[in-house]
Amino acid sequence: MKIKTAVFEISAQTLATSPRWTLPEFAFIGRSNVGKSSLINLLTENNRLAKASDAPGKTKLINFFRVNANWCLVDFPGYGYAKVAKEQRADFNEAVADFIEERENLRHLFVLIDSRLTPQAIDLEFVRWVVTAATPYSLVFTKTDKQSHSATQSNIALFRKAIGEFVPEQPPFFATSSTIRSGRDEILDFIEANLKKAKAG
Repeated sequence: MKIKTAVFEISAQTLATSPRWTLPEFAFIGRSNVGKSSLINLLTENNRLAKASDAPGKTKLINFFRVNANWCLVDFPGYGYAKVAKEQRADFNEAVADFIEERENLRHLFVLIDSRLTPQAIDLEFVRWVVTAATPYSLVFTKTDKQSHSATQSNIALFRKAIGEFVPEQPPFFATSSTIRSGRDEILDFIEANLKKAKAG
């Protein structure tokens, strides 16, 4: 997929205040400081589209970016430090939880994981919750340039093994680096295939 245009449309605090359109949406979420803004800027080839920061939790609202005029990239706030069990989902982010569970035109959720780390409880619990929400999702392992290829592959394997205890089947996954620009084509091809499949159906 070639990105011709990528523009910020609107920010929303809740599902109810989100835009009322039929554009297919692809959302990105991850623990604070996982490199989400950098990945969004890489995908859109616009270093100023999403605001990257070293300070965790900079994204507070649900941000919508219209891409190529025919689909929307949704930037969720990081899921911070709270557990995301259903009875505690307000501590995670109730607005985002509502969006993931109820948004009809949300096609796919990309869950970002820091590839430098062994499986973290908060990431595992979030994936467990996403499975209960029955939302199509993928894993995106970020910052792969920060360590050796073997270390990255080892951590990816450990994470996939850990979620294997509760996921019905393994989700697709991508390995990315905004520094060396890896993983961009694979994610965009995945989105393009999803769009074509929906159009054909």
